[in-house]
Amino acid sequence: MAARCDLCGKTTAFGRNIRHKSTGRWQLKAHRTGRLFRPNLHRRDIWRDGRRVTLTLCTRCLRTGLKVAGAPVRARAMAD
Repeated sequence: MAARCDLCGKTTAFGRNIRHKSTGRWQLKAHRTGRLFRPNLHRRDIWRDGRRVTLTLCTRCLRTGLKVAGAPVRARAMAD
């Protein structure tokens, strides 16, 4: 499964972990290691045009689809 939201396109982002030492001028000495910020994805059955479609959605899109009336995403629980 690709780490990508089918609705908004959110993907994995790159960042760094920085070790915070308490000695002087640590910004120049601190070790920096790469890390990945992965989106919180879930596979959900969505009703579109009367048909059930399985999508991979991030939690932001799921929450927006449940809150906004007339949103393009409707969870199966809302259809029942």
